[in-house]
Amino acid sequence: MFTFIHPKLPMRDKAITLAYYSRLGFDVFGEKDYEGYLMLQKDQIQIHFFEFPDLDPKENYGQVYIRTDNIEQLYQAFLDKNIPIHPNGHLAAKGWGQKEFSLLDPDNNLLTFGQNV
Repeated sequence: MFTFIHPKLPMRDKAITLAYYSRLGFDVFGEKDYEGYLMLQKDQIQIHFFEFPDLDPKENYGQVYIRTDNIEQLYQAFLDKNIPIHPNGHLAAKGWGQKEFSLLDPDNNLLTFGQNV
């Protein structure tokens, strides 16, 4: 019955969020621009963002786990674009059978990318 999931994360500034995720390769989804709301897509996934101007990034625990089929290439592409990797989230094989790395967006939403080992 379930077909997709599109997480919704908080953002303080739509332009900053769009600029950051554009660097990650995301494009705007849809033809209409909604005030205070942003829908982005890359390949087969979407992430939606709602405006929360009073968000304190130090108190934001938004997280998304994104599966990929070529984690080494993705990791290197982000390094080549000088996209900061989470200090504790560099590419590594984990004990639960995943190879992962993580980023923090401008609002402190944690993006973890993983692939089966």
